[in-house]
Amino acid sequence: MYRFFYAPKSCSLASHIALEQAGANYEAIKVNLANNEQREDEYLSLNPKGRVPALAVPDGILTENLAILVYVSQTFPEARLAPLDDPSAFARLLSFCAYLSSTVHVAHAHGVRGYRWADDPAAISEMKRKTPETMTECFEMIETNMFKGPWVMGEDYGIGDMYLFTIATWLEADGVDPAQFPKVHEHRTRMLSDPIVKKVIAAQ
Repeated sequence: MYRFFYAPKSCSLASHIALEQAGANYEAIKVNLANNEQREDEYLSLNPKGRVPALAVPDGILTENLAILVYVSQTFPEARLAPLDDPSAFARLLSFCAYLSSTVHVAHAHGVRGYRWADDPAAISEMKRKTPETMTECFEMIETNMFKGPWVMGEDYGIGDMYLFTIATWLEADGVDPAQFPKVHEHRTRMLSDPIVKKVIAAQ
């Protein structure tokens, strides 16, 4: 059985959905970020980064959403969460997910965790002020240039949808109206009606 470490309303939702969709045998373990459990020795011994998600697999610990999503896709190929037999399509999917991880998530984090980049309260305040603008730019890129439809990478549902959905749930908190992105907004609404997504959200 896998052990999956997550926090509610965090990026770990994407990997949690993937595990459930794949039918993996796993135990979900909540890490209380508000109580700084991610900084306690017990968790740091598993994941020195002090972040979620983390997945305990037979040969060690995996961290980072993208790595976990790829691992689940490759370990459960019958779930068809990624185009594993098409190198070009798989590379395009990884490019999309990497954009979410390295650009969109970071833009969001500047608003809620500006202390990672600055100590000056004025600088932190300025990062928070700019977050709606940077998140809007990110989602304009996704809406206009990256979303293929009906799912983000085309006809097949997969890890890219789980990851986009997770980050899209943060838009209102980031001061962005999701209605200005019709494709992304409809996608988020459709994801919210999915039984597995509902199950995972309820469990968290």
